[in-house]
Amino acid sequence: MRTLADEAATRLGVGRIVEWARAHALPGAALVGIQTGGARLAEAVASSLAAGGKTIPMGLLDITLYRDDLAMRLRQPVVRRTEMPFSVDGATILLLDDVLYTGRTLRAALGELHDLGRPARVLLGVLVDRGGRELPIQPDAFGIRCDVPSGERVEVDWSASAGPRILVTAEVPR
Repeated sequence: MRTLADEAATRLGVGRIVEWARAHALPGAALVGIQTGGARLAEAVASSLAAGGKTIPMGLLDITLYRDDLAMRLRQPVVRRTEMPFSVDGATILLLDDVLYTGRTLRAALGELHDLGRPARVLLGVLVDRGGRELPIQPDAFGIRCDVPSGERVEVDWSASAGPRILVTAEVPR
């Protein structure tokens, strides 16, 4: 395991996403974090916006049952909650995830969002854009962009006492 970004660099990346969200937190906009890492990012962004005097509705999206690789990935899927305390119809959705890789998670998120309603617009913010896309999905904003080989996994460790950090580990076969 190696550290891709320490706490300070990760906080700078989160700060970039906060500034992007602040610029798009117009009336009718809402944050939606993809469970679990995107949910943590959305909470951090919402908290920073609130500290700056700007509130924005926040929702959580669990895409587990929308994945195209569900049967291949998980024997016993862990389904978390989807929580949308606002109408998706006509909203500008600021969709947040921690790491963007192949684009499959985002494809699933868009499918679920559209099952919940018809947003006016969906913008994507990710903390880490690691490249390697399999689908034509690109972020509107990213905190950190890096190239990580396809045998490695990028994850955000939100549990660090000093603050979040971004780690790279060897991919574990499923």
